[in-house]
Amino acid sequence: MLHARKFATAATLAAVVGLAACQSGPREPGPGPIVAAPSGVEGAWIDAAGTGLTTFSSGRFETIATDSRQKLSEGTYTMRSPTLVEITGISIIRQSPIAFNCALATPTQLNCTSSAGQQFVLTRRVGAV
Repeated sequence: MLHARKFATAATLAAVVGLAACQSGPREPGPGPIVAAPSGVEGAWIDAAGTGLTTFSSGRFETIATDSRQKLSEGTYTMRSPTLVEITGISIIRQSPIAFNCALATPTQLNCTSSAGQQFVLTRRVGAV
């Protein structure tokens, strides 16, 4: 929502500046808006069932329940390569350590395996804060 407001404000400002310039004559078509492609795992990711939202930021992660917003787990992550991430932390509910290795299959898909061998997929949430 905050990004939408910033974009709307920037678009309004650009329109005002454009009108103030009062240029006449044909205008060359320019490129569309530039949006940075996501890199690494920074940002918000949702599990396949849609029940947990995991946010990665500056070496730390947190997972919350999408329905209650209750914190489910937290910890740290380390990028081992541009596409491999090691995640360690604690399950708040079970009060036990957790560990996962994940591969960034695509910029929007993270394939993970827990230390117990359970596999799951996280999908990047575009526009999530």
